Amino acid sequence: MMTLLRWLWPGIGVKRWIGLFALGVLMISLGLALAVGGNVVRALGDWVRNTAYLLTGSILTPLWRGVLLALAGCAVIAVAASGLVRAILKVVFPEMENVGELIYQRKYLERGPRVVAIGGGTGLATLLRGLKAYTSNITAIVTVTDDGGSSGRLRGELGVPPPGDIRNCLCALADTESLMERLFQHRFAESGSLSGHSFGNLFIAAMTEVTGDFELAVRQSSRVLAVRGRVLPSTVWDVVLNAEFTDGTTTRGESAITGAGKFIARLSLDPAEAEPLAESLEAIAAAEVIVLGPGSLYTSVIPNLLVRDIADAIAASPALVVYVANLMTEHGETDGYGVAEHVYALHTHAGRPVIDVVIENDCPVPAPVLESYAAERAFPVPVSRGELERQGLRVVRVSLLEAGRLARHDPQQLAREIVKLTVGGRTRERVGRYSFMWLAEHLHRRASAARKEGTGDRV
Repeated sequence: MMTLLRWLWPGIGVKRWIGLFALGVLMISLGLALAVGGNVVRALGDWVRNTAYLLTGSILTPLWRGVLLALAGCAVIAVAASGLVRAILKVVFPEMENVGELIYQRKYLERGPRVVAIGGGTGLATLLRGLKAYTSNITAIVTVTDDGGSSGRLRGELGVPPPGDIRNCLCALADTESLMERLFQHRFAESGSLSGHSFGNLFIAAMTEVTGDFELAVRQSSRVLAVRGRVLPSTVWDVVLNAEFTDGTTTRGESAITGAGKFIARLSLDPAEAEPLAESLEAIAAAEVIVLGPGSLYTSVIPNLLVRDIADAIAASPALVVYVANLMTEHGETDGYGVAEHVYALHTHAGRPVIDVVIENDCPVPAPVLESYAAERAFPVPVSRGELERQGLRVVRVSLLEAGRLARHDPQQLAREIVKLTVGGRTRERVGRYSFMWLAEHLHRRASAARKEGTGDRV
C-alpha cells in the first residue's frame, strides 16, 4: 500500500496524468451510458447535445452523443498515458528525448539480421559502429592475444585477459554517444603510474577482480554502456600467440611477431587446447552472416580461428561467411599481400575454405594519405577479383573508403553492404578441396616470387 501511495508524493510529477487518465475513463463510461440511453447522466447528455448543436448546427441523437463523449474520453486517456510514460521514463533515462523514436528503433533493431563479427583492433570496432544502426542481434568475438600497451601491462600485472580490444568494441556498440563512452575511452596523461592506461581497461580489470570472472566483467560493462548486442572474448584462457616465419625461425608474443619484420608462415596458440565460450559457438551456429575482418590479418583476425572449435563452428554454420578485405598492407604482417593472399592465410589457418564472399574497396586512396602510409611501409592491398571468382568465391567491389587523413573503412557503407548480403542467405556451397589446394599452391608461389624480388607494395 505504501508503495502505491509513493506515486502521489509531491514532486513526483505523475499525479496530474493519473487524474487526467481517471477523467478519460469517466468520460468513456458516461459516453457508453448515453449511447445505450441511460438516464443517470441526462443532465450531462443535455450539455453534450447543446455543445454538439453549437459545433455542428444540428441536434445529435443519444447514440452519437455517447459516441462523441467516448471518443473524447479516449483522446484524454491517450494524452494522459503519453504524459505518464514520459514522466516515468524521464526519471529512468534522463538523457532521453524522444520516447517514441527509442521504442520504434529498438523494436526495429530486434528484427535485424543475426550477425557474428570476428576480429579485433580498430577494424572490428569500425564494423560494429556501422552495424548497430541496422540490428541489435550482433555478437562480436574478439581476440585476446594483445600483449602490448595498456592491455599488456594489465595482463602482466593483474593476470587478466587483455581488455583493450574488448573495450573498443563495447564503446563501438554503445547505444548512445554518451559521457560514459567517452569516459571508457579516456586515456590518462603520460605521467605517473597510470600513464598510458585507458579508464575502460582499468574498469574491466577491476570488474574482473570483483566478479572473479572476465566474461562476467565484460557482460556487466556492456550493461553500463547500454551495448546493442554482445561482446565476447574468443577465449578466457591466458593464451600467447606464437609465429613461425618463412626463414624457419620462431618467436613468441604478438608484439614480438609484428616487430620481427619477417614473413609469417604459420601462427599457433599456446596453449593449443584453449576453449571458446559456449555462447560464441551458439552465436556462430545461429548466425545469418559471419564477418571476418577488417583488421590486422595475423594479430586480430586469425588468432580467433586458432581457438579450438571456432573454425569448425564457422565451417558447419549455415551462415554466409564474409571477409572484408583490408585497405592497406601492414609492415611486419602482410608485406606484399594482395586480397587473395589474405584469403589464403585465413583458409590455411582455418584448415579448410570457410569464406563465401569477399568485399573489396574500389575507391582510390588519396595521394596525401598514401604518402603518410608509405613512410610506414604500408601500401594499398591489390585486389584479386578474377582470381578469387575462378575459385567460386563471390567478390563485391564497392567504395568503402572513409574521408579523412587515415585509410579507414566507412562504417555505414560497410554495414549496408553486409546487411544486403543477408537477403537470400547462403548463395553457394563451400569451395571444394581440390580447388582450394590449387589456390593455396598458386598464391604461395606468387607470394614467394614477390618476396624474392624484394617488392613491398604489390604482388
